[in-house]
Amino acid sequence: MEHVCFIESGLASMVAESADGKSVEIRHIGREGIAGYPVVLGVDQTPNKTFMQVPGLGLQVATEDFLSVLDHPGVRQLLLRYVHTCELQLAHSALAAAKFNMHQRLARWLLMCHDRIDGNDLPLTHEFLALMLGVRRAGVTDELHILEGMHAIRSTRSNVRILDRDMLIDIAGGCYGVPEQEYERLVENSPRSVNPGGRLNGHHAVVAG
Repeated sequence: MEHVCFIESGLASMVAESADGKSVEIRHIGREGIAGYPVVLGVDQTPNKTFMQVPGLGLQVATEDFLSVLDHPGVRQLLLRYVHTCELQLAHSALAAAKFNMHQRLARWLLMCHDRIDGNDLPLTHEFLALMLGVRRAGVTDELHILEGMHAIRSTRSNVRILDRDMLIDIAGGCYGVPEQEYERLVENSPRSVNPGGRLNGHHAVVAG
């Protein structure tokens, strides 16, 4: 990893891939986070892949310059707390996959995307949602129709519009919220803020500066 990227807009996907080419998205990163964050733990490479799923902008920093910033105790503590929230998000993705049904998991992923993208339109294809959930595209389409029938979203081929966020939270149930609360508790005390709707917000001047 020669660079880390502080994402200001858009959405990056981190994908795990098996030796025989099977893949699934394990987390996504938006304006709340950092692409290349394993370098905080002293890792120089990872088998996981990260790519931009929704176009956007970010601040790219050479790894060697970024590592020098970690000498600052306050910055290092903040970034380690952020890594903790990443691990917690992964843990709850595993929990959701094992213990929650498909439409709950889909509602969770849509809420997580909504947290990281401005506005209520999520430029997500059915193929991408299938990758996120590790299921067939047809299964995602069926589940989107269910959420549409509940008037929580409106879905087209390459866009999902959030109509009722509170309803999505109700549908997701216990598989959404814990990592987000932990992020707010540990990271939002830096120069960041959560808007009244509860969606993650902020930028990365504390490190990039």
